[in-house]
Amino acid sequence: MEEKYMVNDILECTKSSLKDYQGAIIETANMELRQTFQNLRNSEESFQYELFKLAESKGYYVPAENANPEEIQKVKNELSN
Repeated sequence: MEEKYMVNDILECTKSSLKDYQGAIIETANMELRQTFQNLRNSEESFQYELFKLAESKGYYVPAENANPEEIQKVKNELSN
């Protein structure tokens, strides 16, 4: 399997894991277990970002264009209300 496909597959799996950790965190009443899930999520987020930067640098992943300032302000306003 080509490296590009392996990296993109791992990125997709990592995104799925992050969603699972988030679900577990909001459903967990035990603070020690909740903290464990949060630490795992934080570690997974760091791993995902490093892998994303690698994929981007090799041209395996092309992110969407940046939003313009007007679009950003519109979203900020909508979320503030």
